[in-house]
Amino acid sequence: MDESTTSPAPTAPAVTPSWPPVAIPCQGPASDPSPSERDRTDSSNEGAGLLDELRAAIARYVILPSGEALTAVTLWVAATHIQPALQHAPRLAVVGPAKRCGKSRLLDVITETAHDPLITVNTSPAVVFRAIGDDPPTLLVDEADTIFGSIKAAEKNEELRGLLNAGHQRNRPALRISGPEHKTRKFPTFAMAALAGIGALPDTVMDRAVVIRMQRRKDGERVEQFRSRRDIPALHALRDRLEAWLRPLLDTAEDLVPRMPVQDRAADTWEPLVIVAELAGGTWPEDARAACAAMCAAEVDKDDESNLKTRLLQDIRRAFARCGDPDIMRTRDLLEELLKDQEAPWAEYGTTGLSPRHLGLLLKDFDIKAATLRFEGGRQAKGFARLRFTDAWARYCPEESASGNGDESAPIGPDPHP
Repeated sequence: MDESTTSPAPTAPAVTPSWPPVAIPCQGPASDPSPSERDRTDSSNEGAGLLDELRAAIARYVILPSGEALTAVTLWVAATHIQPALQHAPRLAVVGPAKRCGKSRLLDVITETAHDPLITVNTSPAVVFRAIGDDPPTLLVDEADTIFGSIKAAEKNEELRGLLNAGHQRNRPALRISGPEHKTRKFPTFAMAALAGIGALPDTVMDRAVVIRMQRRKDGERVEQFRSRRDIPALHALRDRLEAWLRPLLDTAEDLVPRMPVQDRAADTWEPLVIVAELAGGTWPEDARAACAAMCAAEVDKDDESNLKTRLLQDIRRAFARCGDPDIMRTRDLLEELLKDQEAPWAEYGTTGLSPRHLGLLLKDFDIKAATLRFEGGRQAKGFARLRFTDAWARYCPEESASGNGDESAPIGPDPHP
């Protein structure tokens, strides 16, 4: 009997069982980003774009001495919008060797993009004290050389310099007698400040500053002319967008402790800039740290007075070594040894070369003083004891001290205390 040739009945499609999620070792559960994570990502993307816009806006009107300097100014301006979250308020020192280097123009752009700018030209420190609060303004000082450029002017404005120094760190109030009852009142000093001027500012201000060393434009270098009526509205719009991005991130900024490529006060000064870069994301964190390392290294070589004093310590050590490292040396003999070096600056120091008075002033900060000492033959004369220099040599020129003290280094071997 023939088998029937009927077609097979259609089969139902296979149903894939729906299994509950299974945890994978060493991995978290696979899930969509939470709303807060998405907000942070969106904020970072927005922040990097805003910083790019701010960087381009600054470069449109001013030629900065380097890409690192442009990065630093961009981050400094943005950091003014998160001052309530910061522990340090870095100064921005915009200095140049002469007029027409773009200092004032840079300050113009900063004025229109920073948080609550307060121009302090012809403003008394008392007014500035009262203007600083929990959400401090951004202090702006143009032509700072007229305030600190001469000894007489610096003495007249010592109170302002004290404010700028104290305001670098939070919780350093100024105490003043106020009111009819003459009660002591604390005025906050914490506020970021930008200063522009010809020549160097006081050492105490420069040490707390991100330093921008402006140069006059060369032929062929072109920037757009800054016209207030045309350009300020666009800069204000950018400022408002920066504010809208950064203000909701104050708590996040306050908790950030970024990795810094420098230490001590330089780290304190640059930390707010790196915090802004971390909030922005993208290439900004890497760019911020690169700018910090490069510009801080450059300033080490620019600190003329400090370098001069360190050079003096090194040269005095060589002078003692050339004379057999005596325990004491007459001041006149030490000066004679220093003046022998034709490559050293001492023969041209002052009007007639390095003198005993100059020597004393330069060594004063190291707590090294000449004393009346007894030399061979029982004669007394002014001089220096070698022992008084050893601490300063160890602190300020350790490489030379280590290599020139005559002690043999112990052979390198296994550490006896693993």
